[in-house]
Amino acid sequence: MALTTFSDLVGEAREQVYRDAVAAGLPDDGVPLHDGGRGASAYADAVATYLGLTSSKATVFHNTLARWRGSEGKSAPAFGRQALPMVWDYAEVNPFAGAGGDYFGIVDGAIGVLTSLPAHPPGEADQANATVLADYAYRSMIVSTDPPYYDNIGYADLSDFFYIWLRRSLGQRLPGPVLAPCWCPRPRSWWPPPTASRATGTRPENFFEQGLLQAFARMREVAHPAYPLTVYYAFKQAETDGGEVASTGWETMLEGLVRTGFQITGTWPMRTEGSTRHVAMSTNALASSIVLVCRVRPEGAAMITRRDFVRELQRELPRALRDLQRGNIAPVDLAQAAIGPGMAVFSRYRRVVEADGSAMNVRTALALINQVLDEFLAEQEGEFDPDTRWAVAWFEQYAFEEGPFGDAETLSKAKNTSVQGLVEAGILHARAGKVRLLRRDELPSDWDPARDRRVTVWEVTHHLIRTLEEKGEVAAAELLARVGPLGDPARDLAYRLYTICERKGWAQEALPYNALVASWSDVGRLAGQAQPEQGRLL
Repeated sequence: MALTTFSDLVGEAREQVYRDAVAAGLPDDGVPLHDGGRGASAYADAVATYLGLTSSKATVFHNTLARWRGSEGKSAPAFGRQALPMVWDYAEVNPFAGAGGDYFGIVDGAIGVLTSLPAHPPGEADQANATVLADYAYRSMIVSTDPPYYDNIGYADLSDFFYIWLRRSLGQRLPGPVLAPCWCPRPRSWWPPPTASRATGTRPENFFEQGLLQAFARMREVAHPAYPLTVYYAFKQAETDGGEVASTGWETMLEGLVRTGFQITGTWPMRTEGSTRHVAMSTNALASSIVLVCRVRPEGAAMITRRDFVRELQRELPRALRDLQRGNIAPVDLAQAAIGPGMAVFSRYRRVVEADGSAMNVRTALALINQVLDEFLAEQEGEFDPDTRWAVAWFEQYAFEEGPFGDAETLSKAKNTSVQGLVEAGILHARAGKVRLLRRDELPSDWDPARDRRVTVWEVTHHLIRTLEEKGEVAAAELLARVGPLGDPARDLAYRLYTICERKGWAQEALPYNALVASWSDVGRLAGQAQPEQGRLL
């Protein structure tokens, strides 16, 4: 009822604003806002548009999908992720209660944004088909895009959730379709099959892929030659049943770029995803979007063999990965961020030739990039002490569970250490023919690296995590200052352990390692300011 009232009142508010504008002396040319009007009618349309947007935003709080945040004493919006959720119960709140979803609060937020925006120069926004862009053929444009994530998001369904309220409040003033265009790439994910796909006689996924290909081709034609195309992507790769790490979204997007003649010349992660969003709470969700910088590949680009491509990957990708780690990119984002510099090697060539003479596809290139990433992380183990190398190998097989003493003894010989030495180092428990790694909460709370005669990178990493969890960043920074040169290897170990957990499906085990690296910038800055009572560990 409240939403209906908000939407219906927009029309009445528009008429009142119009009368007030005329009374204030603003002339009326009778031209509406969407036709470029500048008079009282257009002004009233603009105010009504903003009010329509606020009533649309109120829908996320006042519906049967909204949840109650007991710890905060307010309602939570329905969309914690890009999907229509299932909830067992819902919250009904007063839209004027001054809490989450309060309508006046939403209006005040819109006013705050408008008053902070610069008035000049004026901007323009058009809705157009990216596969055509006929009206822009004469322009040299700076193109920056966030392409759709294949069938991972139900764009039309989510749009209609809000669109129906916008149509009710603004449908008479702003032209537009009744509902959002609806089609889906996967054949059985929507029934009946999409009209567009039936008309063209193509499979729905091919319809999507061809559309993306056409869009990148048109972007190449209209893009300004002095400025690169920038592409933002934030979809996480997933491991298939066969153990292959891949993403149809990534593959389709990159295939469109490469086939239309673009090459990737730069890449970097941007911290764009909020940690308090529902999908990120207690999960290993991406924290960053990956920005790909693309330019048109030169016409005379060379070909390269698979062997040479792998060789170049092994030479160039580790440098880029070290730069990412020095920038403290979260482990959850590392695999996605590695795609950029890896595909930069792939896309600079006109063709990568397989042993049978065929052209390498993007999926194979992505698999090779992930393979080099794994090799890079494994090679970093060479910087660890023997006890830590043993612990990593044992963790990969048993995590913190018990395993046979005989297996531990055999592994210790291969890593140039001993079970007794691991016990003395304070990282292993051995009893009755069984051994296991000590959990973080079993490590001594008063651990002092300066008094430890057998300090390991494994200890440093897990003590840092425990201190960060229990005492916060300041205490973790003090500990980091005391361990001195073991700090960077401890961060590298967190990357390695996160990757193991991710591949094994140990989501809860992975969270602390991701959190440590995500906090490393602040912890490291505080460590530089710390004045520990005891000297650094040398």
